[in-house]
Amino acid sequence: MEKGLIGRKLGMTQIFAADGASVPVTVIEAGPCVVIQKKTEETDGYNAIQLGFDRKRQKNVTKPLQGHFAKADRGFFRVLREFKTRAAVELEPGQELTASIFAVGDFVDVTGTSKGRGFAGGVKRHGFRGGKASHGSMFHRAPGSIGASAAPSRVFKGQRLPGHMGDVRKTVQNLLIMGVRPELNVILVKGAVPGSKNGIVVIKNAVKKS
Repeated sequence: MEKGLIGRKLGMTQIFAADGASVPVTVIEAGPCVVIQKKTEETDGYNAIQLGFDRKRQKNVTKPLQGHFAKADRGFFRVLREFKTRAAVELEPGQELTASIFAVGDFVDVTGTSKGRGFAGGVKRHGFRGGKASHGSMFHRAPGSIGASAAPSRVFKGQRLPGHMGDVRKTVQNLLIMGVRPELNVILVKGAVPGSKNGIVVIKNAVKKS
């Protein structure tokens, strides 16, 4: 069945495999998440569940959301995300999902918001080589010539140029789960995931691997 959780990226560390190899892992606080709403084909045209993560105080929640959370009667949450799943019929509002729904050896896709880098030049944003750093070069980190002459007398669309870098939704696919700590609500995912420390991420079954 499809599985998914909302989590928080805690940072990166390393663990050692059985053969002694050092493996870089990202530590993710995965849940606990509470089912806030269940959607079915009969009522909404598709099967899905809405999960809540990261509790907050009632005074910081708007009145419409207070009424929405009251249906599950499990408190108030800072983050809401929807997961399409055929298994929605098996879940009911108020149920809690924890990191234990995943197991070592599972492959997951992790979605988050990448770190914002502000306005960046071509060297940082696109990996341009740049010019010589020696004296008298007068060409160091500029993008260089980008247009054509009389024809077509314009810059083609899609040209790699300086501009806003980062702060976009990114998904890294097929990450292997190296460890699960249900008592801490923590999973260890091989490799890096998008975002900074304490950033919110969504963890789902890998769509390209079973």
